[in-house]
Amino acid sequence: MTIPILKGTIQVPGDKSISHRSIIFGAIAEGQTTVKNFLRSNDCLATLEAFRQMGVHIEENGNNLTIDGVGLLGLQASSKPLDMQNSGTSTRLLAGLLAGQHFDSQLIGDASLSKRPMGRVIGPLSEMNEILLAEDGHLPMTIHGEVLHGIHYRMTIASAQVKSAIILAALTAQSETTIEEPLPSRDHSETMLKLFSPESIEKTGQTITIHPGHPLQGQQIEVPADISSAAFFLVAGAILPGSKITIEKVGLNPTRDGIVRILQQMGADLTIDRIDQPGEPMANLTIKAAPLEPFHIEAADIPALVDEVPALALLATAAEGVSTISGAEELRVKESDRLAVITSELGKLGADIEEKPDGLLITGGKPLRVQNPELDSFGDHRIAMTLKIASLLVDRPVTIKDDDCMAVSYPTFVNDLTTLIKE
Repeated sequence: MTIPILKGTIQVPGDKSISHRSIIFGAIAEGQTTVKNFLRSNDCLATLEAFRQMGVHIEENGNNLTIDGVGLLGLQASSKPLDMQNSGTSTRLLAGLLAGQHFDSQLIGDASLSKRPMGRVIGPLSEMNEILLAEDGHLPMTIHGEVLHGIHYRMTIASAQVKSAIILAALTAQSETTIEEPLPSRDHSETMLKLFSPESIEKTGQTITIHPGHPLQGQQIEVPADISSAAFFLVAGAILPGSKITIEKVGLNPTRDGIVRILQQMGADLTIDRIDQPGEPMANLTIKAAPLEPFHIEAADIPALVDEVPALALLATAAEGVSTISGAEELRVKESDRLAVITSELGKLGADIEEKPDGLLITGGKPLRVQNPELDSFGDHRIAMTLKIASLLVDRPVTIKDDDCMAVSYPTFVNDLTTLIKE
């Protein structure tokens, strides 16, 4: 098998985190919200369908949406459970929002999501009122909408989903809520709330204060390209000899751009052409193949690149030396145990990876060689895409079990990759 060269320009789908939030904030705003470049992935469509079930009118025109907001307390009880499918973001954020509504709701999900822990969001929301019931801290979850009181909450883990759930609940509380973050996590919820209702949020250092009682106003939102989806092409372009890829309008929120900083630390040939516009920062990114130095990721780095760890592990196999990832135990409770799966599946391709309790040790610098051609994504979209990129580097064909799970975040991934391949 010949290792291909990747060349060309692409725009990956819209940011998943921002797409979710554009529906949520648009639905509870007053007036109309338009969304450009919405990500039509299974996860985001689960959020969209949930709000339709709760009486929100949403028109779809390709990747553009028009949302007729119903206001903070204008949602209606659904006649059936809200199916979150495989989306942890939908589940945790809606748990926060529905906690302060005046009706009961039930959240359900697929087998994978039903295994994922919900205790981290149940805890702080229960402090606002004892409202949630979950089966052993997992889905199905019944939410008894109640009048909430504000709390002071110090985050025990860096989790944008938990923080966002508290923020959404706090919007309907009877008093102010403050949230302290020991480590910063993604701030898309804060950025979007500031756009929809500047009076509702105040941030000083690592402390966020939510002032309830202010209406949200409909907005026009352009969703930037998802940096977590762009990551697979950044890695591919960096390690496939002779490659040069430009990815347009990538979101470069400073709480999400960890992979850019890691590539720069490794000496990658990366050009950043920033786009001047309001809202979330964007840039066109151009990556060329070049020799790479190893990287070292610690706990403080994880929030800004937590979804990119599978792709970064593959990147490390091409670096000359030993790369380390630590403080990443959260990856054990994602769609799969990503630390274990990365080790086992890249190991089948000859990668030298040692699994640690909270991370990985990767010795790079030698070509991958297939040891076992039957790879398994374990139904995890980010693992599947990492393995797809890895399959370009090996000496014979491989199969990837359950690779259709890529549709969770990037339905057109294979097609976009194919357009770049130059034999």
